[in-house]
Amino acid sequence: MTNRMTRRAFCGSMAGTVGLATLPVRAAGPQTLTARVATAQIAPPQYAATEVWTYDGAVPGPVLRVPQGGRVSRRLVNELPVPTSIHWHGIRIDNAMDGVAGLTQEAVPPGGTFDYDFAVPDAGTYWYHAHSNSFEQVARGLSGALIVEEADAPEVDRDEVLVLDDWLLNPEDAQFMTPFGHPMSLSHGGRTGNLLGTNGTYDLASGVKANERLRLRLINASNARIFVLRLAGLEGWTVALDGMPLPEPQPVEAELILAPAQRIDLIVDVTAEEGETAALLRFDDDDQWQPQARFPVAGQASATRRDTPAALPPNPRMEVPGIDSARRLDMVMEGGAMGRMSGAMMNGRNMGFREMAGQGQFWALSGQVGMTDTPFASLDRGETVRLRLTNDTAFPHAMHLHGMHFRQVAGDGTLGPMRDTILSYPDELLEIAFVADNPGKWLFHCHMLGHAASGMTTWINVS
Repeated sequence: MTNRMTRRAFCGSMAGTVGLATLPVRAAGPQTLTARVATAQIAPPQYAATEVWTYDGAVPGPVLRVPQGGRVSRRLVNELPVPTSIHWHGIRIDNAMDGVAGLTQEAVPPGGTFDYDFAVPDAGTYWYHAHSNSFEQVARGLSGALIVEEADAPEVDRDEVLVLDDWLLNPEDAQFMTPFGHPMSLSHGGRTGNLLGTNGTYDLASGVKANERLRLRLINASNARIFVLRLAGLEGWTVALDGMPLPEPQPVEAELILAPAQRIDLIVDVTAEEGETAALLRFDDDDQWQPQARFPVAGQASATRRDTPAALPPNPRMEVPGIDSARRLDMVMEGGAMGRMSGAMMNGRNMGFREMAGQGQFWALSGQVGMTDTPFASLDRGETVRLRLTNDTAFPHAMHLHGMHFRQVAGDGTLGPMRDTILSYPDELLEIAFVADNPGKWLFHCHMLGHAASGMTTWINVS
């Protein structure tokens, strides 16, 4: 590479055949999903290909599609030089299949395998990603989309999966900047990239026709970036959040906020005319709107627009009953640069913030740094819980609950949309409610993955 990369340029066998007829037929093994090192041209073509960590050699990994009520059955084959595991994000899954190294399974060593096999009760847009040193492994490319298809799918011309991401690359050689756990990113907003893209490329373009109707499944696979998005030459409706259908489609009339790990399902009509380019725009670091994905228009799907789409069919168990009598819990997010935390419990003793920072830990949840032998809360199966979250830090946090979905509780007691990841802003108090109906050990952590690795991780037990 001879030119320095500017910020804007940055801003993807026959032996023994006798008697074969008498041998029993062997059942086919599970399909594999191989984690391995590869290269990908995620930067513009004038730069070198980037060494990435992949599922089946691609960034992002293959889109897995399964019908609602079906099963995901994949054998993880680890050809990486380090242990790994897979978390199936947003799926209300059997706990043993949740993929959290050190909590629900042991990490799969290099050369090892692990069989994931589980039912998928909910239709919608989900994703899978590494959950062993995930702040590095996801940043290197270990993620992919998991789509659970409705039996009665909406009427659209195309179903497009858009995995949004960013990559922090060295402008000299287009390789990942290291260390991944730099104290500056861990203690501030997290690792954000200098190259942004969709589906593993910096400049995704997909041709469309005027008046064509698309389902856009947006997935934020980045480590820490909050995407602020807008439609251009497209008019549409939000129909699901984090895989869970909304009661009615909501017109997209303002910017869309997509925090790390969150998903948004849109149904959009192409309103741009032939020869124009529709786009999903993002608000970038230079305070400009830039294409996140382009849709050049050629041809016409129909002469007229269609009616407002119908709501997606609801998933099972979307109600959160018993709000007034629910168990109430409080959790305070503390620490980080410019924070007010003087210290917290770590490794069984009270540490000052400076000593914590010396061990690469900067955050705490209710005075506790990272995982402990005992859970933050032990819940009875089937009980309703209200968890109040206070963000006493200078940074936003995308808080993710494994194994269950929740609803935000408004000040007047009304419930918001069902989600598995919620964005908490500094000095903000918010409350979520959920039914603890899935037994097991479930992680609750910030999905700014560097924050999770440096203290902002805990777990609950449901039995």
